[in-house]
Amino acid sequence: MKPQVAEAIEEHRAAGREFEARGVRSFVREQGDGPPVVLMHGIPVSSFLYRKVLPLLAERGLRGIAFDLPGLGLAEKREAFDYSWSGLGSWTGAAIDALGIDRCHLVLHDIGGPIGLEWALRSPDRVSSLTVLDTLIDVAHFRRVWTMDLARPPVLGPLWVSTIRPPVARWLFYLQGIGDRSATPAHEVDAHIALLHRDGGGTTFRRIVRGFELGEEKERFYMDGLEDTAWPATILWADRDPALGDDRRRAFERVLGVRAKVVRAKHFLQEDRAGDVADAVADVARRS
Repeated sequence: MKPQVAEAIEEHRAAGREFEARGVRSFVREQGDGPPVVLMHGIPVSSFLYRKVLPLLAERGLRGIAFDLPGLGLAEKREAFDYSWSGLGSWTGAAIDALGIDRCHLVLHDIGGPIGLEWALRSPDRVSSLTVLDTLIDVAHFRRVWTMDLARPPVLGPLWVSTIRPPVARWLFYLQGIGDRSATPAHEVDAHIALLHRDGGGTTFRRIVRGFELGEEKERFYMDGLEDTAWPATILWADRDPALGDDRRRAFERVLGVRAKVVRAKHFLQEDRAGDVADAVADVARRS
């Protein structure tokens, strides 16, 4: 690991702390005072994705909280764990309890969307507002982007994941996830990749990819559940997201009755548009 990459990861680690939920050790990074904002990440990333957003939320009078889902980032990577959306969602509820959060503003991104909703729709009184960032609820007919789909097969999958390292992985991150390269230098992209491969070479990442719950029953649970909520909600969407495009955005607009703000970015808005993310959260929090 290059010194700059190791330094970025250690700075990240030093800015947070370990905690335990339901017997699984994880990592949380918090910043600011005021109402709590739980920031859900997806794959192949971790709480490191929110390092730019956290100080901006603090400036806006909010307390940002980003924790690592099991199997990712600095969290424990157990073999015996339910890495489905249901399993990770159940653990998310335990993590929120372990962190002493009674009620929060909720930010959803990537598969952190369905995972976060697994908790939120079963605990609606504990959600103050909802911010949606390039995620999905219309899961019945969703197709994984090719870089994720290649991780699924039992033989090809491990070989493919083993190649997701710099410089190939860095190229893919910029190709699909980050539009403004000047905002996220190469060593920070490499830190994302190093965290993915920590303690297991991406094995748990493959389990998460294979644990997607794509079906009509899950779609009804998410859509019907959101229609029954009265949370103030906002949608911020990237215009160049190859994984979650306009169909995913329109599904949220229909269910929430909210028009999305579309910005120039790729999949990781937290990298390209951290200020817009913080503004969206602060604006909807004021309405709650």
